[in-house]
Amino acid sequence: MTGIEALAAFTVTAGLITLTPGLDTALVLRTAAVEGGRRALCAGLGVAAGCLAWGLAVALGLGAVLAASELAYTVLRWTGAAYLVWLGIRLIRGAGAGPDVQDAVTGPHTGAPGWFLRGLTTNLLNPKVGVFYVTFLPQFVPAGADVVVFSALLATVHAVEGIAWFTLLVAATRPLTAALRRPRVTRVLDTVTGGVLLAFGLRLVTGSPRA
Repeated sequence: MTGIEALAAFTVTAGLITLTPGLDTALVLRTAAVEGGRRALCAGLGVAAGCLAWGLAVALGLGAVLAASELAYTVLRWTGAAYLVWLGIRLIRGAGAGPDVQDAVTGPHTGAPGWFLRGLTTNLLNPKVGVFYVTFLPQFVPAGADVVVFSALLATVHAVEGIAWFTLLVAATRPLTAALRRPRVTRVLDTVTGGVLLAFGLRLVTGSPRA
């Protein structure tokens, strides 16, 4: 498989994975609906930055340590679960309170920078993302290629696809902004998103460690 063929195959595969609904999509959608497109895009950029970080870690061999070390995986798994549960509870507690109150409720970092950090932290504290990259990226590195450079390129492609997808999600919510920001609707969105975060956090703890 040539470099171009590997890049094309990865682009298609990673694109399909990006479109699969999950925690990142729920976080960006909720932020776009309740707090506006700028904050939602910042959350999406944070997620993309996390993907880049994981890709570089895998390229440099750090991801293999996570995959091989049960202790490292367990520590990161519990830390990620605690963060997701904390953020989920905070969102549910502040359901429908509006952006200003939510800033105070969900953590010390306010506004757009805060949502970038939340997107980044949510991604980096999910050990299954790291293990996924460890097992996924090497399959698309062609023989003879510089592993670090090509892995970083693949991670960049995945991050760009993620940003494009999040931008489409934010754009899709704009015509519905007035309706989505009604107090009753924002309460539902906050509660549902908080529930999703809680579910993912609990799944990290109670699910199969390497699933």
